[in-house]
Amino acid sequence: MEEKKGFFKRLVEGLTKTRNNIVSGIDSIFSGFSSIDDDFYDEIEEILIMGDLGINATTSIIEDLKRKVKEQHIKDPAECKELLIESIKEEMNVGETAYEFENRTSVVLVIGVNGVGKTTSIGKLAGKLKDQGKKVVLAAADTFRAAAGEQLVSWANRAGVEIISGQEGSDPGAVVYDAIQAAKARHADVLLVDTAGRLHNKKNLMAELGKLNRIIEKEYPEAYRETLVVLDGTTGQNALAQAKEFKEVADITGIILTKLDGTAKGGIAVAIHSELGIPVKYIGVGESIDDLQKFDANQFVNALFNVSQDK
Repeated sequence: MEEKKGFFKRLVEGLTKTRNNIVSGIDSIFSGFSSIDDDFYDEIEEILIMGDLGINATTSIIEDLKRKVKEQHIKDPAECKELLIESIKEEMNVGETAYEFENRTSVVLVIGVNGVGKTTSIGKLAGKLKDQGKKVVLAAADTFRAAAGEQLVSWANRAGVEIISGQEGSDPGAVVYDAIQAAKARHADVLLVDTAGRLHNKKNLMAELGKLNRIIEKEYPEAYRETLVVLDGTTGQNALAQAKEFKEVADITGIILTKLDGTAKGGIAVAIHSELGIPVKYIGVGESIDDLQKFDANQFVNALFNVSQDK
């Protein structure tokens, strides 16, 4: 559990700005109001929305809080804090099935615009899966960006996994085809595919993803499918907008939210989950390979409110 504990500590540190953004304001409401009324709920709502939790999630959290207050006949605003924390956790829970791909022979497509930490996240994910005893093959199918291929090769070496790549500018479909043959020949558990994510040209992106999906369906029909989008947590509402656009062009099954260390916009994790119905499956809070972890709603909200991990 050492790794988990270390990660929780980094998460607490990483979410400091978000915590200052949200929690200090909420604490002053809990101590500043003497009764629970509409103004009290309005103030909480405003702080959650300002903290990038989004309208949808905030509305749902406030409704849940009101219901609990009524059911438990609570009169003192100070007693609402625990209930609020509980409601936020419930809003974000992803459940065990979110990681089904780890237990099956699977192909994981990873998409995301340049600069969000996509290649790094794939490298870290490869390392994590390898540590779990999985046989991993990487496919460097983001062939439009020379640096992406080189970067992925160095992550593959670091993680000790095999990588299939093509020449710069070569056909991503050909890389995926070769990678599938390699994954089958080596009985790999997981094939991780780095794909291009040029959102400004949605039509091209859609065509490319469609083509890759057809190749996978034809060559590797037995593989379980997962499509993860990498988003930069520091961009807040912009990350949510990107996720919406990607959802239009691909069947997204989960989000990897990076760079949560040192951003005041960590609340966006709640918004994405709620607005799009797509779970945040991994979060990153730093540069090292251990800084990418499965998203745990309990842990995240505890870190956000600086509640000890035992709760």
